[in-house]
Amino acid sequence: MTELSRTSLDPEDTKRIHNAWRSKVQKYFLRGPLSWRKTNRQETYEVSHVEESLETLLSQKFGRTAFRDFLKSEFCEENLDFWLACQEFKTCDSPDELTRRAARINEEFISDESPRQVNIDFYTREIISQNLQQPSPSCFVEAQKKIYSLMENGSFPRFVQSESDTDTNRETRPRADSSSYLKMCL
Repeated sequence: MTELSRTSLDPEDTKRIHNAWRSKVQKYFLRGPLSWRKTNRQETYEVSHVEESLETLLSQKFGRTAFRDFLKSEFCEENLDFWLACQEFKTCDSPDELTRRAARINEEFISDESPRQVNIDFYTREIISQNLQQPSPSCFVEAQKKIYSLMENGSFPRFVQSESDTDTNRETRPRADSSSYLKMCL
């Protein structure tokens, strides 16, 4: 038995070999690492369309979860959280609710002291500041467009590329020989 066959079957080595993003996407989309597992037709459809656009990815629960995990690794998950908060904000009907939510979004994502400040320019911050005087569902539209553009042109292509790299690594990784495993067990 060679040293190579022993380490290729070590569970800790196997865990390190697997790319974290591929396993997460498989977990969310395929419900497990086995590609031959039976999957729901809708989930299969969702998986095959993930790379089409950021809009498609964000429209699916599994896509948002996987993308958020990726954004966390890039230390910019606040972009997705801001975009989602703005989407929810647009659905408010009550003026009191609009005012309350607008203040919360401003405090959490826009203000200078914000713990999760998004990357928008001074001009856009000023527009938001003026819009907050009389909150409406369109208060954050300009900032939301800019953050969406940042995700679409920056984070999303890197997310897709990380998935593509993982697929390539998985295809080129040598498979363990089951006979070597049996010899180790005996």
